[in-house]
Order: sequence, then C-alpha cells, then structure tokens
Amino acid sequence: MEKGLVFVISGPSGSGKGTIVEELRKIAPNIGVAVSATTRAPRPGEVDGVTYHYKTREEFEALLAAGEILEHTEYSGNLYGTLKSEAEKVIGAGRDLILEIEVDGGGQVKRLLGDDCVLIMLLAPDAAEQERRLRDRGTETEEKIRMRMEKAHTEIAVAGDYEYLVLNETGKQEECAEHLLAILKAAHLTYPRMRHITDHYFD
Repeated sequence: MEKGLVFVISGPSGSGKGTIVEELRKIAPNIGVAVSATTRAPRPGEVDGVTYHYKTREEFEALLAAGEILEHTEYSGNLYGTLKSEAEKVIGAGRDLILEIEVDGGGQVKRLLGDDCVLIMLLAPDAAEQERRLRDRGTETEEKIRMRMEKAHTEIAVAGDYEYLVLNETGKQEECAEHLLAILKAAHLTYPRMRHITDHYFD
C-alpha cells in the first residue's frame, strides 16, 4: 500500500487554520489529522486527546529525547509538537495527513520527509482582518494580540519556502477548503509520485 502524504498547514494566528481544516475534513473525511502535543494549559471546552495531548514540560522533553516527536516548536513559553506515533498510524494506512503547525515545525517536517511533505501557508486577506479575528475570539489580551501580530511578520517572511499560499477570505471558508482539496489531489500526480508509471510503462 502506498503511504499517504503529509500536508503541513501553517499561518499566523487568526488566519483560520482550525476552521478551514474542519471544512476540509467535511468534504474529504478520509483525511487524517494528528492531535498535537503541547505543554500549554487547556482552554475552556478543550479535551485532552482530542484538542491536544496535554503534557507537562518534563513529559514533553522526555518524549523529545526519546525521538518520539516528529517536529516541535516553542511559542509564547509553551512547547508544541507532533507525536511520531500519531503521524505514522495515519500515513501508514495509506491516508493523507494534515498537520496544522507553526512554520518552524513545517520546515522540520519538510527536511525530514522531502517530496512526501507538501507545505501550504494559509493567510487572512490582510493584517487588519487578522487582528480583527484575534479580537473577536474574546480570549486574547492586548499583549497577546500584539505578540501574535509581531510574530506574523516572521511567519510571512518565510512564505517563499512554502509550495502553496492560500487566502482564507472572510465568509468563504468552504471555497478555501476546496482550494486546499485541489492541492491535495494535485500533489499525488506530481512526477516524483507518478514516476513508477513511466518507469514501467513498456514492461
């Protein structure tokens, strides 16, 4: 069985990554999502093992030392990462995997997996809309909003390392998810993935 591909979805806070991934899974329910691990405290309504695998810093660092973390990053004083076991159980079953992670983590996965990883950056239409979305959450302090907007500068600066850039237009989540699905389908038809056809065409 051919292993699935890993699709990294990155973008600044407020780009709508979580919402769009949910929309994508509605129209392509076979796509797998790995539940990330984090050392941050759960927010109201979040469930361990569903929203995140919540770990203490000591537990996370032990997993990291044991080579059980596929990628990781530190953001606002908390560690975030993808458990290797979470990824392998999806792609090993021949299903594509969506990783909704920071740009640092995306680079780590790309370096590790090469052509088996596709990097997609998701952005709000502009910085003003991004900030509005952050404020509408009602969970962010002014300091947090400022930090997230500053972080966006460094995240967008590496957009050129990504293969695709998709805008999440306000009120057009379904259309945005359709764009992502088109990318997923096309990625399976690239020459490195299809070379076995030409290599054995005249056998």
